[in-house]
Amino acid sequence: MWLKQLSLLNFKNYAESTLTFLPEVNAFTGDNGAGKTNLLDAIHYLSLCKSYFNPIDSQHIKKGEEWFMVQGEFERDERTEAISCSLKRNQKKQFKRNKKDYQRLADHIGQFPLVMISPNDSEIITEGSEERRRFVDNVISQTDNRYLDTLISYNKILLQRNMLLKSIKERGVFDVGLLEVLNMQLVEVGERIYMRRKQFMEDFTPAFQRHYTYLTDQAEEVSLVYESPLHQHDFLTLLNTCLEKDRILERTSQGIHKDDLLFTIHGEMPLKKFGSQGQQKSFLIALKLAQYTFLQEQKKFRPLLLLDDIFDKLDDRRTKKLMKMVSDEEFGQIFITDTDAARIREIFDEIAQPIRIFDIEGGEVHV
Repeated sequence: MWLKQLSLLNFKNYAESTLTFLPEVNAFTGDNGAGKTNLLDAIHYLSLCKSYFNPIDSQHIKKGEEWFMVQGEFERDERTEAISCSLKRNQKKQFKRNKKDYQRLADHIGQFPLVMISPNDSEIITEGSEERRRFVDNVISQTDNRYLDTLISYNKILLQRNMLLKSIKERGVFDVGLLEVLNMQLVEVGERIYMRRKQFMEDFTPAFQRHYTYLTDQAEEVSLVYESPLHQHDFLTLLNTCLEKDRILERTSQGIHKDDLLFTIHGEMPLKKFGSQGQQKSFLIALKLAQYTFLQEQKKFRPLLLLDDIFDKLDDRRTKKLMKMVSDEEFGQIFITDTDAARIREIFDEIAQPIRIFDIEGGEVHV
């Protein structure tokens, strides 16, 4: 699978642009703020129905305009697939495949999978467990749209249970029967999510270790561990045991919404505290490359790989190893942003890989 063409109308800082790509490597170069990353984000829209950086769709409409449209042509199984996303202010986003509307955007997720590597990914390491759960859930959702439905169901039931706990304290009325029903519903859905996450991590972790070892030449030992309250305890038992605590807190304190990923380096030392910027960057890149490997194995074809400002905080040796890795036969079409066109050309000349470079300046594209 690869993206043949991308067209933008009133998207972010682009008034109107059409780009035609190579099936191998494509690079967007130019100064910071020129609009390089906006092109990657447009591709992300076509694949996952949303921006990678900003969840508010209306904020991607070009200033002074009332709508935007992003269109793309994908080649897959020797067929061309036309995908379009459009939005008018104060209206619902429209998503079409071959001019036919989707009934649910969730049905599109995973049809044209991609992996984005961006400086924003540092939040996976530096922020709370919600970011790491989101990473896991986003990967699984690209291979299993039923998983996304299950997550939505879990969050709805969790909200109902939390509202009940809050009302118990506010009104002094304890509806034991309703609590038992919500507990059973939460357990049934939560255990399905737990088992799916557990299986995913078993499949995902070896690929992560392989990519990290290659990138760093085994420079240091790192580990990736899935943590969940359900490892040691039955979910229903947890809910019952923590009921008094939950009543005081007015929220559900145990469950798969507390799952986390533990990142360590040099044994048991937290990566967030003891990893250098280069080590953290290598860790994140290995995570995303493992995501790519997982998607490819599940989908039986190669996703797109988007590398945003990837050379920041990587030394020349790791940069060249990364470019050599992603240019081999395991990976498919690649999109890269960088401020230095000469550096990009030199790297890909050295590894004899075809590349098309687009120079970006103030929302204008020059080949």
